[in-house]
Amino acid sequence: MIYQGWELLWLFFIYSVLGWVLETAAAAVKQKRFVNRGVVNSPLCVVYGAAAVLITVLCQELTIFWLFLGSAIYATTIEWIAGHFVEKLYHERWWDYSGLKWNFDGYVCIPMSLLWGALGVAGLKWGNPLFLTVYRWMPGLLGKILLCVLTGIVAVDIAATVIIRSGRSSRIEKWRAADAYFDRISDRWGRWIVARVDERINRAYPYLEKKEEAARDKTVFAQGCDFYKIVLLFFVGAFLGDITETIFCRITAGVWMSRSSVVWGPFSIVWGLAIAAVTAMLYRYKDRSDGFLFFIGTFLGGAYEYLCSVFTEIVFGTVFWDYSEIPFNLGGRINLLYCFFWGIAAVVWIKKIYPYISGWIEKIPVKPGKVITWLLILFMICNMIMSGMALLRYNQRHEGVPVSSGWQKTMDVQFDDARMERIYPNAKMSD
Repeated sequence: MIYQGWELLWLFFIYSVLGWVLETAAAAVKQKRFVNRGVVNSPLCVVYGAAAVLITVLCQELTIFWLFLGSAIYATTIEWIAGHFVEKLYHERWWDYSGLKWNFDGYVCIPMSLLWGALGVAGLKWGNPLFLTVYRWMPGLLGKILLCVLTGIVAVDIAATVIIRSGRSSRIEKWRAADAYFDRISDRWGRWIVARVDERINRAYPYLEKKEEAARDKTVFAQGCDFYKIVLLFFVGAFLGDITETIFCRITAGVWMSRSSVVWGPFSIVWGLAIAAVTAMLYRYKDRSDGFLFFIGTFLGGAYEYLCSVFTEIVFGTVFWDYSEIPFNLGGRINLLYCFFWGIAAVVWIKKIYPYISGWIEKIPVKPGKVITWLLILFMICNMIMSGMALLRYNQRHEGVPVSSGWQKTMDVQFDDARMERIYPNAKMSD
């Protein structure tokens, strides 16, 4: 089933509200009083909404067992990322499962993962049909206006919460000096809002633990695991991934085959994002055992590859890989052998390759490093836009859509079928 964007947005709000109700009720039972659980002040737990939408899009074709497992993996991953994001942004821990058995660093645990799996099955099998029926009862324009208003309110709420909780509200002081009247009004309201947010979050998360931020050396470029290093690692991973897959195809299939995701340059976006994500998520665990990294890499890599397969098929209408002929595959999107390969890659990357590449990146002068990083970002944005247009026109040609605008003519000239088949030799049109 293909869901419309409005329907997914509706499901996001519904499950965010239900998640808030569930979390608030659970917290009330423990603390014997009402507490507003959630990252924002609105009655929403956006982690539940995001997990519900992701599971709806990715897992709808799975059987009950795989739906349960997929829901548990994706929702747990979102919870894990959210926990690290909160700690990175606020230097605080808002929840801690350290007191429960089989927990992972206090952010996630097996009992909660099992609950996520059960909620995913219930939501996809029974919740979604009910909630979408309710949405379709509403007049179309009314439903869209309602969702736009809710989105605007939540966007403002999230922005205000992030600014206040990250300590960036001090920037407003520069504006206050320009107008004494605004100074009095904004100071009074600003203090009330700051107190309101701090009080609510401290009551909602009684296990909140403050984390100290490590001192940074401003003379070192991309120190630790910051934004610039993650971006450069994306490009390194995209290049190395493309080269690795090209050599692998030559050894196993006996042919040289393009494995690039984009039309300009040997870059595999799937590998680039994987390297950037695994570094950001596993950097703090770089000193853990090889077995631990292999286990995490296997599960996260398989979930990530499955996500990429569904996403590219929905967006581009193209299947870029198909493992149906390989044993122990899941819908042709992933297979057990390659999941193990993701685990091995995680160990090799974190333990062997990353320390050297990280050291090389940090030797780049600070100002040139920032300029180079932003130029690479601009290049990749243009590259991905051009690749998307070329793939769209490639699909249109196969569907017999005639040229009706300038960009279509340009794509036909610059990226004809022969060139596209060289860049994407394994691509298959999807319904």
